[in-house]
Amino acid sequence: MTASKSTTEETSVPIAFHRRHVITALLASLACASGYAQAQWKPNKPITLIVPWAPGGSTDQVTRVSAAELEKHLGQKIVIQNQPGASGSVGTKNAMQFPPDGYTWTAGAAKDLGTYRVLGMVETSISDWNVYVNVAHVAVVGVNADTPYKTMTELLAAMRARPGAISVATAGVNSSGHSAIEALSRAAGVTYKHVTYDGGAPAAVAAASGEANLTTQLAAEQTDMIRAKRIRPLAVVSDKPLEIEGFGTVPPLSQFIPGFKDPINYFGIFVPKAVPAEVKATLDRIWATEMTKSTALRTYAQSRGAMFAPMSGDEAQKAVMPAIQSYAWTQHAAGKAKVSPDTVGIPKP
Repeated sequence: MTASKSTTEETSVPIAFHRRHVITALLASLACASGYAQAQWKPNKPITLIVPWAPGGSTDQVTRVSAAELEKHLGQKIVIQNQPGASGSVGTKNAMQFPPDGYTWTAGAAKDLGTYRVLGMVETSISDWNVYVNVAHVAVVGVNADTPYKTMTELLAAMRARPGAISVATAGVNSSGHSAIEALSRAAGVTYKHVTYDGGAPAAVAAASGEANLTTQLAAEQTDMIRAKRIRPLAVVSDKPLEIEGFGTVPPLSQFIPGFKDPINYFGIFVPKAVPAEVKATLDRIWATEMTKSTALRTYAQSRGAMFAPMSGDEAQKAVMPAIQSYAWTQHAAGKAKVSPDTVGIPKP
């Protein structure tokens, strides 16, 4: 991603995070130095990191980059296990079955983890986890290159003319792609045909092959096919444009739907709150002093249309809540929630 060349917050999505996270990392290092010195976890066996989505998707991609970086500092192997199914809830539930000894983690979008309980999928909340954010991903409306839709305006006109007929491939209910198309359909007053897959990568492949008309999965899952001209990106599901290396600028959805905004979708690694204190202290230290300056993670973000945004602790919990609130209450309004979000600690935005 080349948006890091920008010099102002308003011109592209990723740059809004750069200065703030440099300052945050410095402050976190100073404020927590004494705490880090008190405990040091040295894992004596491999760590299992369950990715609850299919290989090749955005979660799988960034988790593997982050795991490789963590291995350098923990001195132990991190074994990635892909366990897709039921919009990420299968792998997440499996991770919860293990003792909270620090040796089993999970990963994904904080929005998903934070809304499973509302949707009746898994009995967990974001507050049950130590959240280690690595990047933020943005969704892109990408159509099959052989469709007649050259602009977002043309696609919206077609969706209005043919309610429920245009197929949209996503990684399933509660996935980032589903959140994106729901936000779009609500803002534009259109309907669509939902076609679900076990991950963002298969959904993007479905759009590229013509199995579906389009996908609203994340930029990271579409970039290769965008560069290969098999998917035509029409808009970023955001109010800011996106620069994709090897392609150029993708306009924001707000250019076609005035006033459109969508909360930032943060991704990361999730470790149970009940792990021993030295596990949390060690990971906090690594995140604040090492991940915030990771060249590998920054390069991944730049090349995949993502935002480099490492953070943890209270800052991460606060940052991920707007997307959790937005999606939980949207699903509640649509009659898809099993319980009211405010009954499980998600206040109305």
